[in-house]
Amino acid sequence: MKLPRLFAITSLMSMALSSYAVNTDELSKYVFPNNTIASPASITFTDNDEAYLTLSPDRHQILKVNTLTGKTIETVFDVATCRETKIDFIGGFSLSPDKSKILIYQNREKIYRRSFLADYYVYEIRHNILTPLSEKFSRQRCPVFSPDGRAVAFVADNNIYIAKLDYKTEVAVTTDGKANQIINGASDWTYEEEFSTTCSMAWSADNLTLCFIRYDESDVPTFSFPLYKGACNPRDEYDLYPGSLTYKYPKAGMNNSKVTVHAYNVETRKTIDLPLPDNDIEYLPRLCFPEGQNTLYVVALNRHQSKMTLFAVNPKSAVAKAIYSDKSETWISQSVWQSFRFYNDFFVVASERTGFRHLYAYNYSGVKLRTITSGNYEIGNYYGYSAANKCHYFQSTATGAINRRVCRIDSKDQIIPISPESGWAELTASPEMKYYILNYSNAKTPNVFTLYSANGDKKVRTIEDNADVAKRYAGIPQKEFFALNNDGYSLNGYIIKPENFDPQKRYPAIMYQYCGPESQEVRDRWGVDWQQYYARQGYVIACVDGRGTGGRGVKYRDMVYQHLGHYETIDQLAAARHVASLPYVDASRIGIFGWSYGGFEALMAASQPNAPYKAAVAVAPVTDWRYYDTAYTERFMRTPKENAAGYDAASAFNLIDNLKCPLLIMAGTDDDNVHIQNTLEYVGALQAKGKLCDMFIFTNMDHSINYCNGRTMVYAKMLDFFNKNL
Repeated sequence: MKLPRLFAITSLMSMALSSYAVNTDELSKYVFPNNTIASPASITFTDNDEAYLTLSPDRHQILKVNTLTGKTIETVFDVATCRETKIDFIGGFSLSPDKSKILIYQNREKIYRRSFLADYYVYEIRHNILTPLSEKFSRQRCPVFSPDGRAVAFVADNNIYIAKLDYKTEVAVTTDGKANQIINGASDWTYEEEFSTTCSMAWSADNLTLCFIRYDESDVPTFSFPLYKGACNPRDEYDLYPGSLTYKYPKAGMNNSKVTVHAYNVETRKTIDLPLPDNDIEYLPRLCFPEGQNTLYVVALNRHQSKMTLFAVNPKSAVAKAIYSDKSETWISQSVWQSFRFYNDFFVVASERTGFRHLYAYNYSGVKLRTITSGNYEIGNYYGYSAANKCHYFQSTATGAINRRVCRIDSKDQIIPISPESGWAELTASPEMKYYILNYSNAKTPNVFTLYSANGDKKVRTIEDNADVAKRYAGIPQKEFFALNNDGYSLNGYIIKPENFDPQKRYPAIMYQYCGPESQEVRDRWGVDWQQYYARQGYVIACVDGRGTGGRGVKYRDMVYQHLGHYETIDQLAAARHVASLPYVDASRIGIFGWSYGGFEALMAASQPNAPYKAAVAVAPVTDWRYYDTAYTERFMRTPKENAAGYDAASAFNLIDNLKCPLLIMAGTDDDNVHIQNTLEYVGALQAKGKLCDMFIFTNMDHSINYCNGRTMVYAKMLDFFNKNL
């Protein structure tokens, strides 16, 4: 449950735009998309990491660049000179494993948050020939090269096809795909949103087997919402009569897709089932063939997501064996099973068995070979293993939860820091681990992307330093970090004081939070957004990560299990009281704001009998967890049948009588994630109880409200609301 996907804006429920006192031109300089940093273009390493492919700035060419110097070696593809087929631009590309061909796409059409259809083409580098991937289907989804580059599996109309490039033929692997019933090879909505996967196909190393997941969503309830013409990217077909989108969306306690694994033999054109020997399996979030292997590995979870199993499957005999499992009294974090990395003689996985997430190495018989990391800190991202220097690369909170330090650990358990002690660092490694790009920032310094040689961690060159970003936002109000004690726990927070701060004055304050399990807002990393602009308008901005948030270990995180909204609210009220006690804050003028889970928590906190808020804003909030999807909600709450009291306590509807402060609620009509149903039903309940609220609706906008100046309008409306009520 996070943010992203959209279409169009507008629709104002109370005031005309002309009446705004907010300078939207100035505000827009601080929010998306104008607040984004410059980052290196997407790169694909080649030539044993000594070169990489990247798009030209005008997206007309694919360039081969020398890794060490950053200078272009040659133009590998050019839209102006390629033969047979002409395209206007390059939307994106991927290189075949044998590096002889490139898949290029254009005209991307978004499906949900991550998935899309596009016009795909195969480019033969040696002959400079570009041809459509499919003659039968104009648009395809999630194409995957075979290891030898001679075939591409793709999804069209919910079925899998294989394009045999040598023979220019196309073979149907499945034929039962049907909208809102059967999906082959591509994920359903739940898997895409909650397991971050869009493709469920994998090729064996010998190129003879394609394995895939089949999603039977026939018994999943459908959800529909209207589509309007809108003012941004207007859809004229809905000018007088709205259309609708209907898709399968399993709400808490409802049926999920039935998922099964299958293997297609390229030579015989036969498909066999690959049953997994465990009756508790509900989800299959990952499957893969590790490089050079013909054994399929499948990650499986039970419905509570409290048990994870890794299966090794022979795709020819259909024999499957569990080689690793992990259990939790609460839930298995996605960071655990997303950490799997497979090597020749071992695999690496994370586990929270000690109370903190750490890394372990196992052989393929399931025997633990090594505890890679340990201690009272968390491992964040795992970046991989370098056979050359026998080091594992990872991200850690050893220097404090608000920091992420990138380190490597050698075969003698010596940890070598790569990034500074404080701040936030991330790493992107080349396939051979010869080079890596370090992305580092802190609250006062924009992101710097630096290329290093893994041999001795030697700096090669700075790729992007964002000097123009630093200049653009020079002198803006800065975050000041602090710790707050509550109920025996130390909570991390930050505060941003107004521009030209005068300690003798008393300022209104806005409490910002997200609060979702494992999330983290208090981080020593660069970020400019509405907070800095509001501080320039005379507001104190404060944010506190309470119990349930990430980076602090299992005990701190798991407090919220089956009680969403309980401990988060206790901690947010404590944070508000702390801010109210500051000598420069006017305790009678405190507001609270949140988006998505943060919108839910804003409603929960503002609806407490002792709530100290004078105004509250909730954007795209969940108002009752019975409205939200299975995989996310049940991970933390179990099903409504199992935890009815927990769901009742976590419903904003049941606290409406306590809501005393003015409320602004905003949402997009095209939100496929947190449906506008949450907002409309909640506002209806307010009406039934004789309570008023302000409401602002974004036509055809999804959960992120990003396009057509949408994000600026969210924060302009919120600032106008707080100006009038604080």
